[in-house]
Amino acid sequence: MSVLVSRPSGAPLLALTPGEQLRAGRLPRRMTQLMIGLILYGLSMAMQVRSTLGLDPWDVFHEGLTRRTGASFGTIVFLVGVGVLLLWIPLRQWPGFGTIANIVVIAVATDVSLALLTVPDSLAGRIPLLIGGIVLNGIAGGLYIGSQLGPGPRDGLMTGLVRRTGWSVRLTRTGIEVIVLASGFLLGGTLGLGTIVYALTIGPLVQFFLRVFTVDLRPVDAG
Repeated sequence: MSVLVSRPSGAPLLALTPGEQLRAGRLPRRMTQLMIGLILYGLSMAMQVRSTLGLDPWDVFHEGLTRRTGASFGTIVFLVGVGVLLLWIPLRQWPGFGTIANIVVIAVATDVSLALLTVPDSLAGRIPLLIGGIVLNGIAGGLYIGSQLGPGPRDGLMTGLVRRTGWSVRLTRTGIEVIVLASGFLLGGTLGLGTIVYALTIGPLVQFFLRVFTVDLRPVDAG
């Protein structure tokens, strides 16, 4: 069990195998946190979609495929998640419970949330929906990643490429998101203010909420 990410304050994220993730302790708390995080993540995606002010790179891609195929947004999120997970095979990565749950729960939560939300009539209503969706996305990311039950398929693709190629995290993450964003735009996905705001704020938001929500799995010092 090694430390994957260590921060000055808050518990560290540990590099755990799928088996270690389930044996690491505090499992009821972590499972609950994982599910809440994934449901809120789906809601946050729906809020950004209904704002119609621009989406994050992966959701631009999802929306583009939705427009091309006629499938629901959640169905596309699920299918893309499965497709990305298949790319883990040559990277010799194994998904954790949280990885599989990520694919299923977010897809369902997104479609349910889209069915409940409507596009506000005015810009004054759409801007708060966008901002709320981005902030909620950061909270949800902190919750599900902080549960330490396995990365989402897209996060795992990035970390797998970093490990296998030796490329930097910055180069790998940027390269993936540029390709996804360009593909989504060509398919008809929505770029806009939200795309820029998301790109500038999601990193600091997730970093902050990880400090709040990461479950401490370090053994207690009995001495």
